[in-house]
Amino acid sequence: MARAQSPSTDLEVLQILFLAAVAAVVLYQLYATLGRRAGRQPDDASVTAQPNGGSAPLAEAPARTEGLATLKAKQPDFDPTKFLAGARAAYEQIVKAYAEGDRETLKPLLAPEVMSNFEQAMAAREAAGRSEKVEFLSPPRLDLEKIDVVGDLAKAVVRILAEVRTRTKDERGEGVDDRRTAELWTFEREVKSANPNWQLSFVAAAEA
Repeated sequence: MARAQSPSTDLEVLQILFLAAVAAVVLYQLYATLGRRAGRQPDDASVTAQPNGGSAPLAEAPARTEGLATLKAKQPDFDPTKFLAGARAAYEQIVKAYAEGDRETLKPLLAPEVMSNFEQAMAAREAAGRSEKVEFLSPPRLDLEKIDVVGDLAKAVVRILAEVRTRTKDERGEGVDDRRTAELWTFEREVKSANPNWQLSFVAAAEA
């Protein structure tokens, strides 16, 4: 005959299920923020921007990017190649600053909602006594996917393929994780603003 479980056993099971649910939510948020593993190699993309702000001679930015003509009508000097160079620099800054918890660097680069999400994740990591550092194993590759212009607000969606190494330290020691990511980053700015900088307003995982 089966033995009836005690109320304390049932409580322990519920506690385990609750902790598992919390862990799943945290992992999903980090996955959405930092991207996911992808099978496509970073050098499969057609456009790359170099660390010195230039562009590699492999290919030019897509001439028929959706919405490009609309943006150029409002901002004739918009240059997709220069934009991607700036986006690449911003991407590297943001990824490294997020890993290091560098809020001063992140704040001017992120839209308020994104900054709030990053702040929550960084605070949770710090509360757990965990630190991170990120290095790029190869130069990230960028494609300008599309541009949306609503009134004077322009949003540019950039596909980013990167290969990164994350070093994590906590009370158990150091862990190293090498991964490839495929993401869509949305940058936005008011085209009539005197500030030429774009801010990151959304991050989503992309198909490899």
